[in-house]
Order: sequence, then structure tokens, then C-alpha cells
Amino acid sequence: MPLELTVQPNDPNLIPIAEKVYAGERLTFEDGVTLFRSFDLLTIGQLADFVNRQRNPQGYVYFNQNRHINPTNICAFHCNFCSFRRDPGEPGAYAYSPEEIVERIRPTVSERVTEFHIVGGLHTEYGFDYYLEVLRALKRAYPWVHLKAFTAVEIDFFAQMTGLSHEEVLRQLMDAGLGSMPGGGAEIFHPEIRRRICPEKADADTWLAVHRTAHRLGLRTNATMLYGHIEKYEHRVDHLIRLRELQDETGGFQTFIPLRYHPENNQLGKRATWTTAHDTLKTIAVSRLMLDNFPHIKAYWIMLTPPIAQLALHFGADDIDGTVVEEKIYHEAGATTEQQLDKLDLIRLVRAAGKIPVERDTLYNIIEIYDRPLEEIEAEVIARRKRRIIEQARARRRERVALTLQ
Repeated sequence: MPLELTVQPNDPNLIPIAEKVYAGERLTFEDGVTLFRSFDLLTIGQLADFVNRQRNPQGYVYFNQNRHINPTNICAFHCNFCSFRRDPGEPGAYAYSPEEIVERIRPTVSERVTEFHIVGGLHTEYGFDYYLEVLRALKRAYPWVHLKAFTAVEIDFFAQMTGLSHEEVLRQLMDAGLGSMPGGGAEIFHPEIRRRICPEKADADTWLAVHRTAHRLGLRTNATMLYGHIEKYEHRVDHLIRLRELQDETGGFQTFIPLRYHPENNQLGKRATWTTAHDTLKTIAVSRLMLDNFPHIKAYWIMLTPPIAQLALHFGADDIDGTVVEEKIYHEAGATTEQQLDKLDLIRLVRAAGKIPVERDTLYNIIEIYDRPLEEIEAEVIARRKRRIIEQARARRRERVALTLQ
């Protein structure tokens, strides 16, 4: 075996795959299925870690300061795995106006926030102009913040609503401030599974076509896969290979995010349950091995829990997402994590894993590398936080004084 593989595989089926990995050869569909079927998690993790270290020899782990925004949970579709959607008038249903969104998020947006992650329900009574105005309003209020907004499923819904092509929809959104696209809505591409979990959604070919168009227009996008429900390993590998093929064609994907299925408060949960940490770490590792042309693999801490996300940094992941703030979709489905972590929490999480935290923007431009002594970083971050609190208090006092003088 190659010298880098310090543990002899318990599963002899992994030996030829390991040889391919160390030779830099692309893995096949059959290789992917073999990896998923194997219980030799440590060997699979070491292979993925080797690939990650080849791509990322500095040991960087990326995060950003972002804020999630879900404009509405009212949705025309009825996906069996979704706990977020509501019908109009149903308890808990909401739809914020663009102005309400701007004001709602104001207390949590500082000059250090670099991204708004915007996804939500498909509201049949709101026209396309509503979604355009959400972007315009956010860009007017927070011009420095990058808008990563609307999944391929939402783009296809806007096209059906308006009769416009995907390209025309994307161009109008870009004119309104769209900077990139998230990777949601992919779920599982295979039609056998997609028909059972989200029959109303855009199919795989449409999802891929929207991202192909976005890449051609210069938009960078992410990609996801919802795993751990009723799909089989073959369906996961098919999904990964289809993403890999589009990336070969366009090079427009930045990050792949495996999304762990959450079974609470949705119909699919009657037939599926929580997946295991073993399966999660294996899925992240196999994703790193199969997606040899994707720059980054994300361990989304909201879905995985911070401890499992931390472990994933040794299984091929090099990104843990960001501060998030007010995540709703997966908490409706049973997520028990906090709805946000501050920057210092993320830095400590990464440093405890023996990696170097790197603050990035949405497009992976580096903002700051936190490779100094942790005590020094903590003191600086806390001092900056205190200054911001004092400045905010002074601003509120000035506003109160101004009101009394009117």
C-alpha cells in the first residue's frame, strides 16, 4: 500500500480504490458504491483527508459571517421531507414584505457580515416582482453584503410564473443584486426517488440546466444532496456523478454540501429516521473522493451538530459554513443545534480540530487567516465586539436625543 495510508484497510475491496486515489485517478460509479457499502470508515476518511490535504496543504478551514433570510414559508409545493412549508392562513404561516425583512434583520447585521443566504417558500400569490424587490431592498440597505439567493427550484418557479426563460429570470435577478446561488433543491436526482419525495419540484435535468445557465452568465453556485432517507447508495453515487459531469463542463460550482435528512414534522419521517454519524462522515468522505473537480466540501454545522462537523474536517471537509443567524428550515425538522454561532465559536471549533480557521467571503476570497495564538485572537475579537456594542449604544442615544428635539 502507499506509504501515506497509515492504516491497513480492514476491507480488502478498498485496496484498489486507495491505489487509484493515491495515483490521482478518477473513481467510477462502481468505486463510489463500494465506498458507501464499506464499513471501513477510518480508511475511507484517510483517503478523503489525503485528497483534501493535496488540494489544501495549508490545512485551511473556511467560514464566513453570514445571515440566513427566509422571506416566506408559504409554498405551492408539498415535498414529503419538508417541515418548513405552510399553506396560506395555516398557523405559523408568514410572508414578510421587503421592508419588514430589512428591519427584521437590522439588529444582527454588522459591517463584518458579508453574505445573506436567501431561500424560502414558493408563494403563489406573490409575483416575481416581490422577489426582485426583496433583493433591491436588501441591496439598498446593506450595499456591502453579497446576496446568495434562490435555489434552482425557485428560479424554475419564477420562470413558470412569468413565462420567462431561466436566463431572463437570472438576468433580472442579477440586475436586482443577485451575486451567486445556493445549492438547494437538488435533493436526490434519480427519478425513482425524486418522484417519491418531491414530485412537484423541478426534475434533475431542470435543476442542472438552471445551474448550467447560471454558470454561463458568470454566477458561481453551490450544490447539495439530501441523504439518509429512502435513497440507496446507488442513488447517491448517481447524484454525485451528475454533479461532477456538469462541473467538468462549466467549472461553476464552488462547494458541495451533503444535507443530512431531518425526519421530524414531515411525511417522509413516517418511513425514514435519523441517519447515523457513521453514515454522515462516510458521505462527506465519499463526496470528497468522487467530486474530484469541486474546490470545497462543506460540513454544515447546523445540520450535523458542531462536534460532527468538527470531526468531518478530518474526513475531507474544508468548510463549516458560517455564523448563520436564525436558521429556520432544519430547525422545523428537528435540528437541535443553536440557530447561530459567533465568529469566536467557529474559530475555536476549527482550532480544536488542529486546523487553521480562515474567514472568507461568498466567493472564497480570503478576509483573514486566524493562524496567530488563540489567546491573541480571542482578545482581539472580544475587544472588537465591545467596541461595536458601545458604538451601537451611542447611536441609539443619538436617535433618542434627535426624537426629543423634533
